[in-house]
Amino acid sequence: MPRIALVTCRPGPEVTVDHDLPVLVRALQEAGAEADAVYWDDDAVDWGGYDLAVLRSTWDYSWRAAEFLAWAQRCGKATRLANPAEVVRWNADKRYLGDLAAAGVPVVPTRYLAPGAGPDLPDGHEYVVKPTSGAGARFAARYTPDQHDTAVRQLQRMHAEGFTAMVQPYVASIDVSGERALQFYGGRLLHASRKGAVLTPGTPYDERKVAHPGLEPWTPTPAELAVAERALAAVPEAHELLYARVDLVDGEDGPGGEPRVMELELVEPNLFLSLHTGSVPGVRDAILAAAG
Repeated sequence: MPRIALVTCRPGPEVTVDHDLPVLVRALQEAGAEADAVYWDDDAVDWGGYDLAVLRSTWDYSWRAAEFLAWAQRCGKATRLANPAEVVRWNADKRYLGDLAAAGVPVVPTRYLAPGAGPDLPDGHEYVVKPTSGAGARFAARYTPDQHDTAVRQLQRMHAEGFTAMVQPYVASIDVSGERALQFYGGRLLHASRKGAVLTPGTPYDERKVAHPGLEPWTPTPAELAVAERALAAVPEAHELLYARVDLVDGEDGPGGEPRVMELELVEPNLFLSLHTGSVPGVRDAILAAAG
């Protein structure tokens, strides 16, 4: 009987409830495994007592990044961690988009402004400012060129808190065709979803956002599958991945053109199992196989 830890975080005002967690715990227990939902920062947990620790919903990691990554390294030495600590470290900083671009993967163009850098912001088009370490659109906002002063204040706040900012052109097609999330588990496409625009004009960067507005099932196109697979193939230690979510948007050529990677989520992706209830057995079986 394998012992499996589904790793989550403590409840808090900025933490979304993981509705998938009890569903997976129950599915694994009904399959004969000993499955527990555990907090990643619980010092009382004996990680070596588990055959597998699966990162599920550690949704506070982005504002505790150093602490979280140190824990992932320790946990990965005590038991098998999925995804592995090396992958988690690489993916926890969205500068990985530069690595994907260098590997020939189409991504949303991105510039980075580390603390101490000047406010080098676009003046000819709408753009997005967000942190390289972030989740759920935390500290993210959409600006027009005439909102330069407001964007600078956001940069100053982020830099004061130690965040590196990323600046991207706002992909206007999101307002029309949305953003697609392709979920992979156990090396296979699990399901896909589409959601509407998260960043609406005028929403302050420090206001809590609806992370997945208008979520609905989606059938990925051959082009979307091809780009997602190229992105996953470019991940360091790609053969070690248990799960992945590839977020795609239409490129400059619009619907029917080559999609671009908005984000590659290898740490703690929401699986949207309440929308895709038929995917629960696939996730369960992949976890059990990984637990050996």
